Amino acid sequence: MIREFTIPEGLAGERIDIALTRLLGLSRSASVALIEAGAIRLSDRPLAKSDRVVEGQRIDVDLDAAPTKQTIEIIAEPVPGMTIIYDDSDLVVVDKPAGVAAHPSRGWPGPTVIGGLAAAGYTISTSGAPEREGIVHRLDAGTSGLMAVAKNEVSYSRMKNLFRNREVHKVYHAVVQGLLDPLVGTVDAAIGRHPGHEYKYAVTKDGKPSITHYETLEAFRHASLVQVILETGRTHQIRVHMSAMRHPIAGDTMYGGDPVLAARLGLDRQWLHAVELSFDHPRTGERVELKSEYSEDLTRALGILRDA
Repeated sequence: MIREFTIPEGLAGERIDIALTRLLGLSRSASVALIEAGAIRLSDRPLAKSDRVVEGQRIDVDLDAAPTKQTIEIIAEPVPGMTIIYDDSDLVVVDKPAGVAAHPSRGWPGPTVIGGLAAAGYTISTSGAPEREGIVHRLDAGTSGLMAVAKNEVSYSRMKNLFRNREVHKVYHAVVQGLLDPLVGTVDAAIGRHPGHEYKYAVTKDGKPSITHYETLEAFRHASLVQVILETGRTHQIRVHMSAMRHPIAGDTMYGGDPVLAARLGLDRQWLHAVELSFDHPRTGERVELKSEYSEDLTRALGILRDA
């Protein structure tokens, strides 16, 4: 059976594989399989996964050629160190420790925010892949701090729009190597997938617009504590932009962090923490302003820098 879909405004400019994932609720791999099977067509031309969609564009999807939708099991298990910062009938905001992914994914054997919430008795009911239900934004597994999860479809949709329209105020603190020059500034550089590494991202000419504002809070002999405010929310955005400035985040060996400095600071992950999250409540419109303290490993590393 062939069905026609119209690309909505919110997906304009996305790659077709990403647009399909959101339109049909498929995993990325399932969407790619559809494309590779020639099941996605524009008029009489099959689309490639790198093609980008346009608002109002109509595509034909051969659903009979669609692979069986794969779901990833959510393992309900308590997450030590994960605390609930905010909780009502629409949203729950957690203070996520490092070493915890936002949601289950293939190849990730560790704990997840969704699994931790399930173990605590939370029920999340939104559209999309079951293992990602309620996820309106993500923190890397190695990043700690505040992360919001929507509990129902209405809140999910409205929160996604708030993030999409840049109406959520997100503040991070990071320790970066060296001294930033200038001390206060903005990085405006598009981010896309790294051409040589599947799981990395990089500043690329054909990437998505990405804007990061930073301010130096404290300078040390070999590093700086900076405040970062994201205007956009790309995957690994802070890590990529700091690395592109040749000031990688301490402990972030994936993006050029010095392993010797990481060992001296006792870090086994990037020094990056989501300290503030502010937004208008998706149902009541009231302002929600939340803060998180540094985790123990980050506080210890900061003390070593201050004593040096």
